[in-house]
Amino acid sequence: PQKNRELLEKCASTAMSSKVLSSQKEFFAKLVVDAVSMLDDLLPLKMIGIKKIQGGALEDSMLIAGVAFKKTFSYAGFEMQPKCYKKPRVALLNIELELRAEKENAEVRVSSVEEYQNIVDAEWQILYDKLDTLANSGAKIILSKLPIGDVATQYFADRDLFCAGRVTEDDLKRTQQACGGSIQTTVQGLTDSMLGSCDEFEEIQIGCERFNIFRGCVRAKTCTIIIRGGSDQFMEETERSLHDAIMIVRRAMKNDSVVAGGGAIDMELNRYLRDHSRTIAGKEQLIIGALARAFEVIPRQLCENAGFDAINLLNKLRQRHAQGDVWYGLDIMNEDVTDNYEACVWEPALVKINAITAACEAARTIISVDETVKNARSKNPADDDRPVNIPGRR
Repeated sequence: PQKNRELLEKCASTAMSSKVLSSQKEFFAKLVVDAVSMLDDLLPLKMIGIKKIQGGALEDSMLIAGVAFKKTFSYAGFEMQPKCYKKPRVALLNIELELRAEKENAEVRVSSVEEYQNIVDAEWQILYDKLDTLANSGAKIILSKLPIGDVATQYFADRDLFCAGRVTEDDLKRTQQACGGSIQTTVQGLTDSMLGSCDEFEEIQIGCERFNIFRGCVRAKTCTIIIRGGSDQFMEETERSLHDAIMIVRRAMKNDSVVAGGGAIDMELNRYLRDHSRTIAGKEQLIIGALARAFEVIPRQLCENAGFDAINLLNKLRQRHAQGDVWYGLDIMNEDVTDNYEACVWEPALVKINAITAACEAARTIISVDETVKNARSKNPADDDRPVNIPGRR
């Protein structure tokens, strides 16, 4: 396992070598491998949350084993609520827990002050019935996609319950997938099976923001990466770099068969097909030879992209592969050739197989077309070069 982890860290480091994280690639490589290792066997990407907090150094970024999201807007009384629970039950809602304003065209006719007071009391009673139902359900944490008003916030604080309203849909769904339960649109008939659970909940300060963290989620394994940085643009670029590294590590864990990149496998296929074509006497020799030359396009294009002399480097690669150095490819950093397998410039064999298969299928489709029909472009009279006859003029 330790050797596999080192190889995964090398894969992640290689993915970040040319990006903004290159100076801290060792730190983030370990963070990425830890994040992917926390997931279950299916390695679902959506269970890795990435949050950005402005301020602090890049090395202050951290990995949290669980669901974490930024503290939402809260009313007075929120600070009186407990901020840490052990094995709490979690209620996930999509309802408002505050007095709702009537619509603009609503009309209520009353003939006395008592009738008006009865209407007001009924509105309050509806709200308190909802709050009583939630308090008696056994839930210690109430999360809602819609607002939770000041009355409900104080009500929950008096009963040592935690609440958070205006939780984003993505965070609410990830909490549901990790903690279990279901998102309810009503509190009527709320049962224990509809509630989620986790081993620990707490609210902590990270930088200038407060975060709600769920650890030990029972339903699914999840984690959250907290990115720190000086500017939003820098943190967004960091997020894109981490996404690339996460995808590489996931692919390496799912498919452990890899080949050397940097044109190494392409040049080896080129050598093998050229040697094989010489054993065939028919016209197939020309076809296989053309396919072999096609594989040289990848290293040639890499040379041109880097501004190198493609002829010189391709000749070096042909020499190396003729001598049996299977994994030799381009070394972009030193403008030379090197053993890319030892340099950890890898790509999954499955990706390469799919690319070659798709290219061959496309070539077969084009070759099978024996005739094309082209519709002649309609001629615009304004483009006619012939002189225009003007009445009354010779």
